[in-house]
Amino acid sequence: MVLKQGDKIGIVGCSNALSLSFQPKMEILLTTIMDMGLVPVLSNCIYEKYSIYSGSAFERASELHRFYKDTSIKAIFDISGGDVANEILEHLDFELIKNNPKPFFGYSDLTTIINAIYTKTESPSCLYQLRNLMYKEKELQKKWFKNSLFDGKKDLFDFNYTFTQGELMEGIVVGGNIRCLLKLAGTPFLPDFKNKILLLESYSGEVAIISTYLNQLKQMGVFSQINGILLGTFTKMEENQINPTVPEILLEVINNKNLPIAVTKEIGHGSDSKCIGIGSFLSLSR
Repeated sequence: MVLKQGDKIGIVGCSNALSLSFQPKMEILLTTIMDMGLVPVLSNCIYEKYSIYSGSAFERASELHRFYKDTSIKAIFDISGGDVANEILEHLDFELIKNNPKPFFGYSDLTTIINAIYTKTESPSCLYQLRNLMYKEKELQKKWFKNSLFDGKKDLFDFNYTFTQGELMEGIVVGGNIRCLLKLAGTPFLPDFKNKILLLESYSGEVAIISTYLNQLKQMGVFSQINGILLGTFTKMEENQINPTVPEILLEVINNKNLPIAVTKEIGHGSDSKCIGIGSFLSLSR
């Protein structure tokens, strides 16, 4: 995908509402976007209206539909996160989304929507948070963003990794935030894991929680279907230097020396996180 000067991008919030106190930061983000030559167009469901909601599930879905239908909007960026993105899944018109394909970016709780879009339309989306453009690594993020989305380079999408097991994995990437991915279990929105690369990352959670999530994936039969696992960052586990580590827990859970596993510090919730395509083909080798 390549954007150009003057293109409009949609800014949506499908998960928890942003607090009204975020408005000054929003102005900084919008200024940053406009300084790049893009024209941001805001959803009517961004800020808190009641409790943690920026609108009803139907209203949030309708705003997303509005941006998909608007041919002047060249890409859609969700800047929310939290817990309630999966509320809108039953209201989404996947035929509309399929017939009006455009890049959709979001992270964390948006894992639910990104994977549902791939499952229902086979269209890729991007695990990435636009708000990175105003955080600690903002200058680096702006450089990557411009180089990749304007000039077609790979800066934002190329990431360093190491193998902890195996030497090669290839396949379509599915997954994202492990907690949010598991919200799709038992629903028609869960992706088919056969021959896929499973990306897993998380912000919160310590040993017991991460172990629970990984065991649930095992009991769902996921680890017997995939071509490999890519572990992103597990923020709280790593910040607190908790042992056993996520790779160690994973090896114990899968008990399979033949399943390739790679680890990257460049995909997840960090301000230096890069972007990865969910529903896009990826090849990694040692």
